[in-house]
Amino acid sequence: MAKGEGAESGSAAGLLPTGILPVAERPAQEPKKKQQLSICNKLCYAVGGAPYQVTGCALGFFLQIYLLDVAQVDPFSASIILFVGRAWDAFTDPLVGFCISKSSWTRLGRLMPWIIFSTPLAIIAYFLIWFVPDFPQGQALWYLLFYCLFETLVTCFHVPYSALTMFISTEQSERDSATAYRMTVEVLGTVLGTAIQGQIVGQVDMPCLQDPNDSALATEGANRTQSTTSLKETQNAYLLAAGVIASIYVVCAVILTLGVREQREPYETQQAEPMSFFRGLRLVMSHGPYVKLIAGFLFTSLAFMLVEGNFALFCTYTLGFRNEFQNLLLAIMLSATFTIPIWQWFLTRFGKKTAVYVGISSAVPFLILVAFTESNLIVTYVVAVAAGISVAAAFLLPWSMLPDVIDDFHLKQPQSHGTEPIFFSFYVFFTKFASGVSLGISTLSLDFAGYETRGCSQPTRVKFTLKMLVTIAPIALILLGLLLFKLYPIDEEKRRQNKKALQALREEASSSGCSDTDSTELASIL
Repeated sequence: MAKGEGAESGSAAGLLPTGILPVAERPAQEPKKKQQLSICNKLCYAVGGAPYQVTGCALGFFLQIYLLDVAQVDPFSASIILFVGRAWDAFTDPLVGFCISKSSWTRLGRLMPWIIFSTPLAIIAYFLIWFVPDFPQGQALWYLLFYCLFETLVTCFHVPYSALTMFISTEQSERDSATAYRMTVEVLGTVLGTAIQGQIVGQVDMPCLQDPNDSALATEGANRTQSTTSLKETQNAYLLAAGVIASIYVVCAVILTLGVREQREPYETQQAEPMSFFRGLRLVMSHGPYVKLIAGFLFTSLAFMLVEGNFALFCTYTLGFRNEFQNLLLAIMLSATFTIPIWQWFLTRFGKKTAVYVGISSAVPFLILVAFTESNLIVTYVVAVAAGISVAAAFLLPWSMLPDVIDDFHLKQPQSHGTEPIFFSFYVFFTKFASGVSLGISTLSLDFAGYETRGCSQPTRVKFTLKMLVTIAPIALILLGLLLFKLYPIDEEKRRQNKKALQALREEASSSGCSDTDSTELASIL
């Protein structure tokens, strides 16, 4: 009798799926293999970062001179276009983050539809920014409209692309590796944008004025000698550059769409509905590690943006290297491109916080060297290469550390999902805010120092102000940012603990999902 009962019990257990057996009776499960991304997947993901950098670099370096000298918009209207466009760009990031958080999953995912449908509209708006309309009275409104429209559409591409980091793999190491690929391509994108725009429109070289007091007469003489044909050729050169860059935008978007598959976290499928945006925002902004991370990078980003925004003027007037600007910029970007893989290895070997301290602070000695030495081209190139090494760290580390913060948030708020776009969009918002602050500080400082428009040389006060904006002020901001990073709580030990806890959460969610399916199978068997 006992033997019969045991045989019956064993037979029933054989019929039952393992998901609904008691834990003690379940067969041992083989450990799951790591979800590894192929090099092709990582490259396809990385290529998606190029459109934002290529277009942003072209607009950042050339839009101002285009508005003033090619479109011939008056300086006041040009300043309004640039300022309002930058402010609108910062505002659209949380707005798009809100819209993405309210969107639902589709067959293509939750983020990919935004990337796909914004691309054709974005390239049309970008092309129209570089088109000179035939109605002079409404030109300022034309450029303001299409500049703001393009910034909105490129945000609809970049914010979901940034949040896609969390959905290409559940493995921290794979996300970090893909981020390194992405940062390398993005730095190459800045080099490509500068090279394409600079080479095609390089003939646009307005002569400087030997005597700024005679600017009105000089401008009138220049206008008389400049033919309409020459101006039209310059306008066509800008349109050609816009067409090439727009083509690169489309190709990169297609590669990203075809080569990357958006993946959903197992425990998200069990949630009934996403939380409201404002509740999610309140939770995100109350998450201590996130606040400390963006505070530290806010100051370091402001430091590098001060250098970037004033680099051309500093080379031209303070150092006297008017014709070396593009070569020095190329040296910075190539140095950054080649050192990103080194920083990826460094942060894997020694940890991300150590990489922050070493990478970002490495620029300080060279900035001090520039501040206290006379103009020397060789020294300037050495400083440019060293600055590129630090720029690579500043590019890579924020995007590598944000997923760690999100993982920590998911462990503390396991019922809160769909907040990834909020994390990324507000980081981008604060970065663009820092860019706007650096632009305002630079312009006001140079105005107070007596900057002379289109002058071949500048007063001593302007040269001194430029040196402060490119050396002393960034050094102070970098040191302040590094002090704030001391408060950042997620070190390598914490990352390992979070990784184990998240893995357990995913396995539990998968087992729960299997149990629901197995209950249906049991009903069929009975």
